[in-house]
Amino acid sequence: MYISPEQDQKIRYIMRECGQEAYKLAAQPFEVCQKGPDDYVTSIDRYLDGQLSAAFNALFPEDGTIAEENIASRAAYSANYQRLWCIDPIDGTEGFIQGKQHYAVMVGLLVEAEPVAGWIYAPAFDRMYFGGKDWGLFQSVAAAAPQPIAPCQPEAPTAENCKIILGDKDQKNYARAIAQSIPGAEFYSLGSFGLKVMEVIQGRAGLYLYFNGRVKVWDTAGPLALAKAAGLVCCDLQGQPLRWTKDAIDPESLAHTQSIAIGWPDYIESLLGKVQKALTLL
Repeated sequence: MYISPEQDQKIRYIMRECGQEAYKLAAQPFEVCQKGPDDYVTSIDRYLDGQLSAAFNALFPEDGTIAEENIASRAAYSANYQRLWCIDPIDGTEGFIQGKQHYAVMVGLLVEAEPVAGWIYAPAFDRMYFGGKDWGLFQSVAAAAPQPIAPCQPEAPTAENCKIILGDKDQKNYARAIAQSIPGAEFYSLGSFGLKVMEVIQGRAGLYLYFNGRVKVWDTAGPLALAKAAGLVCCDLQGQPLRWTKDAIDPESLAHTQSIAIGWPDYIESLLGKVQKALTLL
């Protein structure tokens, strides 16, 4: 274990309190700003960012902390911390702004540039997913005691059953080409990166593909710790393992430079080459 049971309880308490506050604040007017093309932030993101950052700095004073809306905190990535906490106050902000429910508060722990533990809290459903390496996978609803999650591996992909999660932007750019290469491929999406990963862990899809190059370390650290604990393959389009080392992360934005594929082994082995071929023909 990389943290104590008491620390885990405190993390889940903090995240649930912040998430429920976000849920209540969403019913009131809030500010929306644009950080870049199709990249939005709200006053609620920034408020939660400050709350979570302060809580984790107090709980783990010897560790580094990166929070999405605190640009100065990104310096922690290159500061050679052995342990690095990655905080996303609202994952799925665009859907949150639109009043949709699939957004999440997320935290991930990197130890020596490897995701080892993660927490994903979905306020609209009052549901927490958490766990990690040498720990297991768990979920809790509201204030109920946590229960283990049994990862659910779907049947191998066929022309009749081949569900793939592909974000809305990637669907516009790549879905047609991939469908020509993979007959029967069925695409769908929902807001939060973390909740998309949970769809694969729970067997509702066999593969999640991400190509648009905007996903950052605070998006991936928590969810991929859970994915790895579930036995999923986490790689790029060439089949190379995803990395959080400095050679694979943009130093300014902390975006992954690799494409991302997260899936069950049968899906990765059967479909990854076909996806790669489809995209090279574009």
